[in-house]
Amino acid sequence: MKVIEFLEKANKTLFSFEIIPPTRGGSIDRIFNLVETLMPFNPPFIDLTSRSAEVYYEDAGEGKMIRFIRRKRPGTIGISAAIKNKFNVETVPHILCRGFTREETEDALIELNYLGINNVLAVRGDELRKDAPDTPGKTRHRYASNLVKQITDMNDGKYVEELIDAVPTNFCIGVGAYPEKHFEAPNMATDIKYLKAKVDAGADYIVTQMFYDNKAFFKFVEDCRSAGIDIPIIPGIKILSTEKHLSVIPKNFYVDIPEALSEKVIGQSKEDIVNVGIDWALNQVQELVDANVPCVHFYIMSSAKSAAKVVSQFK
Repeated sequence: MKVIEFLEKANKTLFSFEIIPPTRGGSIDRIFNLVETLMPFNPPFIDLTSRSAEVYYEDAGEGKMIRFIRRKRPGTIGISAAIKNKFNVETVPHILCRGFTREETEDALIELNYLGINNVLAVRGDELRKDAPDTPGKTRHRYASNLVKQITDMNDGKYVEELIDAVPTNFCIGVGAYPEKHFEAPNMATDIKYLKAKVDAGADYIVTQMFYDNKAFFKFVEDCRSAGIDIPIIPGIKILSTEKHLSVIPKNFYVDIPEALSEKVIGQSKEDIVNVGIDWALNQVQELVDANVPCVHFYIMSSAKSAAKVVSQFK
């Protein structure tokens, strides 16, 4: 079932989750155990993140360094299929622009289509390394809107190469957005303009970056509607659980932490901080549910304990 169909048929706010593949060499059992803790909450779908390859260097002696390129967390497609088949839940693998050619992207989408996975989230991805120059016959996407267009074209039976009797795919396409503005955008109006380009290219729904002030989300939705963006917008929530999050989250995700939240966290015990994060999220989610958002999306990554405590209050 497509994400957009879940949203259209629901008569109350849904709850979805996002997890990350294990590091290279890790066990899928940890992922299965994580999903098992989520299934009692009947998630309509579970997202699987993806990252492009990273560059690292090793000392080869005599002042020489060897450059390597390796994906730290491979397995998004395989894990998406495994979770769907084991738990009978829809999965949403993330498809990236950066680190992949259009041809490699098409291959990945074909595999997903064969596996019966019809939901994807199209994102630009982190700039973990500079892509190599395009080689003859191979090209890369620069923006997520270009990636969305490629997926939409495949849904129309149009592939990178012109194929005879090509069978159309049937992907539901999600895209990301930033209630507090993407850090590269000069202003919110420009950022929403770029988001509108993704919608015009064929996006079916939007999932936002995490935020801790619902006012930012509601203003963002209002601005999107004024710009002619009328597809569902799903708010993303990351439950704060350590004091370290006060610096890590703003640094890595360019998200503002409200002063009222940081004051409750600084200098407190680990247990107290976890409880503060849960209470803050409960208040956020309650207000979002009261506003009839279609779904609340939890960025849980590797631990579901706090999210489970929050969602259990709404079941």
